[in-house]
Amino acid sequence: MKRRTIASVTPTLAALMGVEPPALSTAESIDVFLSEVGREGIGGVDRCLVYCPDAIGTTVIGENPAVFDPLKETAPHCVKLLSVFPPKTPVCFASMFTGALPESHGIQHYVQKVLACDTLFDALIRAGKRVAIATLRGSSMEVLFKERRIDLICEANDEDVTACTLELIEADRHDLIIAYQQEYDDILHEKDLRSPEALAVVERHVRTFTRLVEGCHSSWSDRNRLVLFAPDHGAHLDPLTGTGNHGEDIPEDMEVTHFAGLAAGDNHRQT
Repeated sequence: MKRRTIASVTPTLAALMGVEPPALSTAESIDVFLSEVGREGIGGVDRCLVYCPDAIGTTVIGENPAVFDPLKETAPHCVKLLSVFPPKTPVCFASMFTGALPESHGIQHYVQKVLACDTLFDALIRAGKRVAIATLRGSSMEVLFKERRIDLICEANDEDVTACTLELIEADRHDLIIAYQQEYDDILHEKDLRSPEALAVVERHVRTFTRLVEGCHSSWSDRNRLVLFAPDHGAHLDPLTGTGNHGEDIPEDMEVTHFAGLAAGDNHRQT
């Protein structure tokens, strides 16, 4: 069976949040996530957190399974997906949040420019939903999704993104919150992606996701909610430089795993 790509995130979230997918979305939904909603007895999702740690591929998960054990508690439903080609950050997030492949949305190489086409965020806005993105200043995530009626908050570093996201969750004013962090991607380009420094950052990303999920369960306890750990691509070791890189059509760069957690709100829980 052909593996779905990260473009499947958009139609999946659209279905769960009860909105029409954006205009260019042609990807299939992630069946395992939709079926888990049915098994949980949740009719739909009222609140959603999508945590996007840059460059954490399936390879790093396979090599460090204990690091990712906390995800079995916070987001126990997982699916293996493919990135899109080339596996470069702006290309990937353009696909992840349009439901379209690069040849359709137009970002086909590493370039930072405003995404002009219809996105999941636009679809949610049309349906009266509220969207916030907490990201790094100057990041692809900031540039891609500018000029939309969303709350786009740009911070100086990952730590500030975490603090901002926790504030957004506690305020409970948004239906969808995206949190993007890039420290692992930064460090793998500087060092061996299997270096102690890189692994420490991976562990920090997992801990951050756990903190954010705890915040969701606390502040959104009366709402049906979804939390999603959604990296964009993986990475490989460049033998010429001895540092990490990505952009090739190889498993290390193209294979990612997404983890989802679902919970019914207190007012919706079946008895």
